[in-house]
Amino acid sequence: MSYQVLARKWRPRSFGEMVGQTHVLKALINALDSQRLHHAYLFTGTRGVGKTTIARIIAKCLNCETGVSSTPCGQCSVCREIDEGRFVDLIEVDAASRTKVEDTRELLDNVQYAPSRGRFKVYLIDEVHMLSSHSFNALLKTLEEPPPHVKFLLATTDPQKLPVTILSRCLQFSLKNMPPERVVEHLTHVLSVENVPFEEDALWLLGRAADGSMRDAMSLTDQAIAFGEGKVLAEDVRSMLGTLDHGQVYGVLQALLEGDARALLEAVRHLAEQGPDWGGVLAEILNVLHRVAIAQALPEAVDNGQGDRDRVLALAQALPAEDVQFYYQVGLIGRRDLPLAPDPRSGFEMVLLRMLAFRPAGSENTPRTPLKIEGISPATTDPQAAPVAATKVAAAPVAPAAVAEPASIAAEPEVSPQPVVEAISEPAPIEPAAPAQAPVVEKPADQPASAAVPVDLPWEERPDPPVSEPLAESAPTEVASEPVAVVAPVEDVDDDEPPLSDEDYFEVETQAEAYLHTLDALEPAPAEVEPALAMAPATGLAAEWQSIYLKLGLSGLTGSIASNCTLVSVEDDCWVMHLDPAQSALFNATQQRRLNEALDQYHGRPLKLVIELQKPEQETPAQAAARYRAQRQQAAEQSIQSDPLVQQLMQQFAAVIREGTIEPLEQP
Repeated sequence: MSYQVLARKWRPRSFGEMVGQTHVLKALINALDSQRLHHAYLFTGTRGVGKTTIARIIAKCLNCETGVSSTPCGQCSVCREIDEGRFVDLIEVDAASRTKVEDTRELLDNVQYAPSRGRFKVYLIDEVHMLSSHSFNALLKTLEEPPPHVKFLLATTDPQKLPVTILSRCLQFSLKNMPPERVVEHLTHVLSVENVPFEEDALWLLGRAADGSMRDAMSLTDQAIAFGEGKVLAEDVRSMLGTLDHGQVYGVLQALLEGDARALLEAVRHLAEQGPDWGGVLAEILNVLHRVAIAQALPEAVDNGQGDRDRVLALAQALPAEDVQFYYQVGLIGRRDLPLAPDPRSGFEMVLLRMLAFRPAGSENTPRTPLKIEGISPATTDPQAAPVAATKVAAAPVAPAAVAEPASIAAEPEVSPQPVVEAISEPAPIEPAAPAQAPVVEKPADQPASAAVPVDLPWEERPDPPVSEPLAESAPTEVASEPVAVVAPVEDVDDDEPPLSDEDYFEVETQAEAYLHTLDALEPAPAEVEPALAMAPATGLAAEWQSIYLKLGLSGLTGSIASNCTLVSVEDDCWVMHLDPAQSALFNATQQRRLNEALDQYHGRPLKLVIELQKPEQETPAQAAARYRAQRQQAAEQSIQSDPLVQQLMQQFAAVIREGTIEPLEQP
C-alpha cells in the first residue's frame, strides 16, 4: 500500500476530531441537532484551517444512513464514499478552474434533479471568489431559492472579493488561524500515535513556521521526518527551515542585560555563522522585548506561544522596565534604518551597540566594558566656564579668596559650574567709568602665553563675551572698543536684566557685519561657469553627435553629461566619447548607464558606450549652445546700438546704455 501523507491521513472525519474552531462547530452542531438547516453556508479563512474539511463533514451529517445529526456513523456506505471522495451527490467544484459563466450554467442545469443516493445534493464550491461577475449573477437566483434537496457549501480565502449579494444569501463562518500551542498539542498527539521520536523544541519550530495552518504544520512534519531519518529533532528542523535559534536571541539580550560588549559581539559572531536575515533577527528581538514588557505589566497575560514563557518571565524580572522600552524603541528605529547601513550586519551591530551605550536617565546600570571615559566628557563640558572666570578675576579687582575659587574649578572639570556664577556675582563694585579704562586684552604678567581665552562669536548674547589674544593683536581698535561693563548685568541675579541700549545693538551689529565680511573675503561665492569655447568647430562625428543629442531628449544630470561630451569614434556598436574633466564631479556609472539606454532606444539596438575623461578637441553641444547664445547677445547689442531712435536719445540727452541690461528676445 502506498504511503499516505499525514495531512490526508489525519484529516478529521467528524466534528469530534476537529482541532480548534469551536465557535464554528458549536453553531453547526446545534443547527444539525435541531434540524434548523440553512440552504447556503460560506466558510472563510486562510489556507489549511479546515474549510473544506468542515464542508465534507456537513455533507456526511446530511446524508448519513442513520439520519441527519451532528455525529455521522462513519461506517455506512455514504460516509465511506464521502471520505474516499466518490459520493455521487457531493459535487465538488474548483471555482479557480471553472470561472466562466458557461461552467456555472452547466452546473446549475442539474440542480433541479433529485439526488441519486443521498437525502441532499450538496454543491461544494471551493475558492468561490475566483468566479467571474457573470457567474455570480447566474448563481444568484438559485442560491437564494434552491430546491429543498440542494445545499450549497462555499469556501474562500478572500471574502472581500465576493459580491454583497452573495454574502447576504449565505450563513458566513469565519475560521481562525491555529495558534502555535494548538498546533504543537496536535502534533504531539499525531507523532505519539505514529511512534515517531520528537523533541518539543522542534514542534514549536514547526508550529511557528506553519503560521496558523494545520495542514502546513502536518506537511512540514512530514518533511522533518524525512529530513531527520525518522526523527523530529530541533537541530534538524532548524536546519531544514533555515530559522534562527531562539536561544541566541536570549543570548544577545543577556549580554545587553549584563552590559558586556565582548559577549554581545561574540553573540553576533555566532549569529553570522548561520547567515541569517539580520532584519528578521532584529524582529525576533523586538518580539521578545514586547513579550517581556507584557510580562512586566501583567505576568499572567504572557502566553507560551513560542515555548519560552519561563525565559520571558525571568528576563522581565531582571531587566528594568525603562530599559525594555528604550531597547524596543531603539530596535524599531534601527530596523527602519537597517537598509541604509553599509551592510546589514554592521547596521545590526550598531543597533545593539546603541542599546549598550545609551541608558535611560537615572539608570544605575552601566556597561561592563566602558565605552567612554567616566565623568564629564570633554565634548559636553562648557569650554567657556573656567576661562571666563579667569578673565573676570584678571580684569577686575577682586578679593584674593574670590580668585582662588575659580582656579580650583578650572583644575577639576567634574565640579558643577555654579561656583563660576558666584565668582561673577561677588566682585567688588565697579564704577561706571571703570570699564572704559580697563580693556579685556590686558593679562597678568605671570600668565603663560599659551593660556589663550576662547573667542565668542560677536552676535551671541552672553553677559561676558571674552576676546582672544590673536583677535586683539590683529584688530586692536575693535577689541579696545569693547567695554568690560558687560559683567554688570550679572551683579543682581534675582532681578530682570535691563534691555540693551541702542549703542549696544549698534556695536553687536557692527562686529557681526565685520565678521561676515571677513568670511566673505575668505570664501567667495562660486559663480556659474560658462562652458569654454572649443579649439575647433565640430565636424564629422562630433557634428553628428550634436544632432543626435538634440533628439535624445535628455535632461538633468544625464543631459548635462551628454552635452559636455563629444563623439570621437564609432566601431561597429562601440561608441567612444570624450568628456570634459571639469564635469567629472557629476559623472558616475548611473549617468553612463542612462545615456547608454537612451542611445539604445534611439538606435533600436544595444550599443556599448565608453566615456573617457579627456578634454574634447572639437565643440561639444554645450559649447555650441554657449557660442550660439553669445552670438545672439552680440547681435542684440549691435541692434540696440545701431537703432536710430537710441542714437538720437544718446545724442540729445546724453543717454547711456547700461551694460548687462540688453537681452535677446526669445525666439517663437
